[in-house]
Amino acid sequence: MYATMTTKILVVDDEPWVVQAVRSYLEDAHFEVFSAYDGAEALMQFDRHAPDLIILDWMLPELDGISVAKRIRKTSNVPIIMLTAKVEEDDRIEGLETGADDYVVKPFSARELEARVRAVLRRSAGKTTPVLEVGALRLDPTQRQVSADGEPVELTAMEFDLLAFLMTHPGRVFTRLELLEAVRGETYESFERSVDSHIKRLRQKIEPDPHAPRFVLTVFGVGYKLSKEAGG
Repeated sequence: MYATMTTKILVVDDEPWVVQAVRSYLEDAHFEVFSAYDGAEALMQFDRHAPDLIILDWMLPELDGISVAKRIRKTSNVPIIMLTAKVEEDDRIEGLETGADDYVVKPFSARELEARVRAVLRRSAGKTTPVLEVGALRLDPTQRQVSADGEPVELTAMEFDLLAFLMTHPGRVFTRLELLEAVRGETYESFERSVDSHIKRLRQKIEPDPHAPRFVLTVFGVGYKLSKEAGG
């Protein structure tokens, strides 16, 4: 459903064998694949081909994956899956805070990567559901558009899905694991802090004062909820 020849994926890694292995597997799965081997080339290929998803290695020569992701996020919300050999939680959180939608730790199986690709594409695909309006927030699931106080807001796929889920249940409190299950379809206890990172970035984009939020509220010791008034 999500893998067609019109679904374009950019694979970026400085190890040619990794690029070739991933490319071969994804092409067999009927994706259209482009490749790059360093950060500068990745940005050039991104501008040239406008991919639907980017698989991006963290440790690239000269311009690393984090820097590439930051530059892309200035102009695009294209889904990004980070590849990393870093296993420390703080490193993973840094990648998510940069705007990555998911990450895969090396070594990984091609099958696992394809599953992550499909999951991220599902999350970023438009859903045929009504426009959501809660207070000063408006979210159009089909157009993937959000506005706060009438001003358009650019969100990553994960941020969008978190906000959409919370807006579907205003006033209800959700734990981090419940939010992960809702937007990813699975729960990963080790990823709980990633929810905090996404909520932090979301608040920076939709809240007039991220340090005193009026839309997405913290319920200490439990999790998060969307204010029923949402600033309205």
